[in-house]
Amino acid sequence: MKVGLHIHLAHDGTPCPSSTEYSSDLFEWSDTDEHIDHNDYPEETSIPLVADSDHPATTIVDKSGVHSLSIWYCHCPSALDRDMQLFQAGLFPASFTRPKTAFTFSVLDDFLLDNLECGTSAMNYYSKIRRLTSSIFPLMVPDRYRELMRTARQWRQCKLYKWHGFAHKNDEPKTGDLALFCPACPQPGINLDRSTGTATQPDDTPSWLFTRTLVMDGNFKAEHLHPVNPSDEVSLMDGLAFMVGDERYKSHLAVAKDHVQKSDCNNHHTVNQANASRQKLEATGIGGCACAWHGCFVPHSMVDFQKGERIDGEIMETLWASLNIISPSARGMGTPHRKEVLDYQMNDSNFMKMIRITKFLCRKFKEAAQGAAESALSFQNLNETVQPAMVILWEAEEALAQANRLEDPTAMDIYEVWLEKGKSPTRKQQELRLLEAQNRPDHLATNSLSQRGAATWLATGLSIEESQISLSRDVKRLRRHPTDIQLLTVARLRDKLQNHITSFLEMAPTYLVFAVDGNEPDSPVDRVHNSLDEDYSDLDDDHNPDPDPETHHGSIFQPELTLLPLPSNLGIVKCNELGLTDLMKEETALREGQANDALHAIRVHLGDKAVIFRNTIRSAKSQASSTRAWTQVRSVEMVVNLNARIYSKCRLQLAKLPDHDLLQKYLPLKKEHLKANAAVADPNARGQRDATLAWFWSINVQGDTSGNDWMTEFYRVNWLRTKALCDRWNEEVILVKHEMQWSVNFFTYKAKQWLSLMDNATSTGLTGHACYAARQCHIYQQLAAHAAESFQKVILVSQPEVPVVRS
Repeated sequence: MKVGLHIHLAHDGTPCPSSTEYSSDLFEWSDTDEHIDHNDYPEETSIPLVADSDHPATTIVDKSGVHSLSIWYCHCPSALDRDMQLFQAGLFPASFTRPKTAFTFSVLDDFLLDNLECGTSAMNYYSKIRRLTSSIFPLMVPDRYRELMRTARQWRQCKLYKWHGFAHKNDEPKTGDLALFCPACPQPGINLDRSTGTATQPDDTPSWLFTRTLVMDGNFKAEHLHPVNPSDEVSLMDGLAFMVGDERYKSHLAVAKDHVQKSDCNNHHTVNQANASRQKLEATGIGGCACAWHGCFVPHSMVDFQKGERIDGEIMETLWASLNIISPSARGMGTPHRKEVLDYQMNDSNFMKMIRITKFLCRKFKEAAQGAAESALSFQNLNETVQPAMVILWEAEEALAQANRLEDPTAMDIYEVWLEKGKSPTRKQQELRLLEAQNRPDHLATNSLSQRGAATWLATGLSIEESQISLSRDVKRLRRHPTDIQLLTVARLRDKLQNHITSFLEMAPTYLVFAVDGNEPDSPVDRVHNSLDEDYSDLDDDHNPDPDPETHHGSIFQPELTLLPLPSNLGIVKCNELGLTDLMKEETALREGQANDALHAIRVHLGDKAVIFRNTIRSAKSQASSTRAWTQVRSVEMVVNLNARIYSKCRLQLAKLPDHDLLQKYLPLKKEHLKANAAVADPNARGQRDATLAWFWSINVQGDTSGNDWMTEFYRVNWLRTKALCDRWNEEVILVKHEMQWSVNFFTYKAKQWLSLMDNATSTGLTGHACYAARQCHIYQQLAAHAAESFQKVILVSQPEVPVVRS
């Protein structure tokens, strides 16, 4: 205003011949600025915003700041309405009858992009605009925050209508029409139509290829407060994008039965949060569907949770991250406004997936081709070493399992080790036997209340003991200068372990005749002083030598060294004095099961290690394959070593318990017993006639005295799993190639769709519509050409014999 700038609408920026100077269409400041007290500011400021009565103006909000400009409308008989004149000038009016404020298209685009990428709220964004206008007196700049919120909602709606072609036709959008979906998922009539060249599929094409796989999940950070004035709320696109229509969802809730989900985990945060009753919240979160392979939201599938979560899908956890950016600012919005913001955010997420789908599928195909080649080589090498009769038997087992897996999921158990443990009960079986014995009618009369549940309490103590062994080993493996992440991990594990110990000690008086306090030096519970290291000194890893004693990172808080008040730790004399003979017998039974579990785990993992040595490392054709194989070996060795320590500790405790001869059955473990030598991998191999397996290979295994049955079972499972891996990689190659073609077809379909709209607009004289449609058509043609070229290159490089993708 002060520099004399006037904006004339229509007539190419020249004054309208039908207008007069300072006509009534020049408007004064909005009433929203009456709260500004100009006495609080200096008389002479650099802000050319406050107009007096002689200089009426319109507030224009732009990326560069808030401006006070003189707007002159066209008054010709054929002139458009004032709001449409502003639209033609690239200005979006805050009202449509007598507009006093307008926002430039560029500032609305900038705000929506900031909101998408940074989660910037309307309040924060407009605060930035005010500071750009005046860094010293931002509060003197007119406040158009509410106008920005209202205008941004309309701008979102206009953008979605335009992007989906509804500016070119009179049809009203239907359910989900304003949502973009995945280009790589099969969509009949779009990328699976004869016109796109994909309908002629071979007759033997598997049905799973055209099955759309969806995942479901919930997000409880996207909660929503009850609206302040629900009767004033107006929805601009209810149910037209991703959020389900309000009335339709309410009708469903009226007849749906809600069942509170019970978590198997103690104090499961997500489930407890979902089931919490919060009176201030209209919705406790949102939930819905996405395609499983590419992570695109499914149109008209998102709902507000009233309470509870019953769905799960890992890929959607990554999708919630973008929504969580705007969740705090959307928490207090009106219900329609919040849904529109979420719709826009999800549409943008799908758009970004669409423009990146080419790169994603190229990377996916490279991984699939490499996986198929490596797994085929591994299976070929393995298959050549197996007797043909065994191959025929295993192939029949696989075919039967695949045929019955839908009706009988247990048919897939063929991929697990089948060997039974004979007369060697597990710890859980022992605990179950003791609990059943305690609850028999003939024992209920004689058992005191303190004896009931003792087996479970003792089993809990054994589990804590195993956790102590694992944590002690982790602490011992820390180097001289551990990282903060390593120290934090150990600290968290110690805190978790201490909580378990505390709960265990609180229950101890129920089964013992004295109160237990692990902090009292004179109590039966005291600290273990390096006894764990002494017990397992013969089982240290060759490639993980014991570090310098200074690296043990000792601290006052070391729950892994707490000695639990188990009968074996109290001693025979003390237990007899306290009358805990039955408790000693129960621990003996549980220790036997614990020993069996540890030996079984050792056998299984040593078998896995032998198979890796025989079939992977020896046949590795590349440095990368060899490195992966050795990584698998080290992982197996860590598990074997841990179970060996658990077994040794178990045997040490058995020696402290009376009235059994189990130590004659469970012999000491030595380091040489834990090596997967050639005798384990193939007892009949040349040079192994005099080699013998360790004693635990034949302990109580039905029909087995030499360990051969173990390795036969290992090879059977390994053969089935290797073949399954090879088959899955081959299926992945097939699927990705079809996804490539579907993506090209999707872009081609969209290009043809916009080309048709361009022709229609041209024939009706809508030049602007025709130009926009031509631009959209060109964009999709570029996406199709780029995708086809990229897919052809990656297929030729990875699999030269494979047909290229059609453009």
